[in-house]
Amino acid sequence: MTVESTAARTPRRSAGSKAGTTGTKRTTRTTAKKDAGTEPQLVQLLTPEGKRVKNAEYDKYIAGITPDELRGLYRDMVLTRRFDAEATSLQRQGELGLWASLLGQEAAQIGSGRATREDDYVFPTYREHGVAWCRGVDPSNLLGMFRGVNNGGWDPNSNNFHLYTIVIGSQTLHATGYAMGIAKDGADSAVIAYFGDGASSQGDVAESFTFSAVYNAPVVFFCQNNQWAISEPTEKQSRVPIYQRAQGFGFPGVRVDGNDVLGVLAVTRWALERARGGEGPTLVEAFTYRMGAHTTSDDPSRYRGDEERQAWEAKDPILRLRRYLEASKYADEGFFEELEAESEALGRRVREAVRAMPDPDHFAIFENAYADGHALVDEERAQFAAYQASFADEGGN
Repeated sequence: MTVESTAARTPRRSAGSKAGTTGTKRTTRTTAKKDAGTEPQLVQLLTPEGKRVKNAEYDKYIAGITPDELRGLYRDMVLTRRFDAEATSLQRQGELGLWASLLGQEAAQIGSGRATREDDYVFPTYREHGVAWCRGVDPSNLLGMFRGVNNGGWDPNSNNFHLYTIVIGSQTLHATGYAMGIAKDGADSAVIAYFGDGASSQGDVAESFTFSAVYNAPVVFFCQNNQWAISEPTEKQSRVPIYQRAQGFGFPGVRVDGNDVLGVLAVTRWALERARGGEGPTLVEAFTYRMGAHTTSDDPSRYRGDEERQAWEAKDPILRLRRYLEASKYADEGFFEELEAESEALGRRVREAVRAMPDPDHFAIFENAYADGHALVDEERAQFAAYQASFADEGGN
């Protein structure tokens, strides 16, 4: 597989290909050739090699960015990745019930998160750990939910960052309704709703597109296309590039290199300014890649090959910004060493915070299934109690 720098990868199957020809092996997928004039457009301001690309339309949205702000974006991505790695380790060690890693999607989240204003409102899915970081949500609050000891752990109104949403796509409806309310109130703030490529197939998302367009709602739909909806590739979600689907609903869509933090920052700022200015919704497709598993209960080796991941590793969002910082002499070795120490300190703090949390009530799931009890639930509770007891040693410790 080749690694592209300034052009999006050709869709794996054209709209005219026959059903049943998506691939002959578990890790092999066909690639359809398209005419040069129909290739999806990709906004990219920073190449995988760390080279700055000029863009007449979007350069103005990052024209005033300072070296300190660039270092801040790099710091955000590094610390978010370190937090994510620590959370994955904690789950593997039994401290968390589940974890949805953002590995590889740091630029999409930090770039878009830093584009928001304090008075904007964010509706996440369950993987927006980097956006939560940008909105000032304590990382330990995220982990409490995945440990099963709270239902989110933060007040959404304190940071204008809604609670994580597990139901796929439903948060886009919440965001649209909230945005319609903002418009009726006459406020000049905006809403941003995050969802994945798999959620783009949900009816909730289509309904959100319809309502937001008809009512000119100040909302940005931010799709992180990480290529895989658990084990289903993007071509099983859409026969056209996801950003082009906005055209059918009457508002603009744009595809940005989701591993380019500068490109994401610029495009999201543009989309949010449109929303605040009364120009209605925008669909942003951040073309990125999920480097790890869908969640810690997933095994991606069962449905994709190592060569695909290796190709995307060459486009690592953190590495490309570091190359740019070094080439521009905006950061020296001392900066990177200090950040490494800060990163390790964050990992220790997160681990200590999780281990200080109480153990979840393992039997709470049985309490509210039925108001008056149920024989089957009673049976399942007894089976689970026996399973839990099997872990105790002979001394009862």
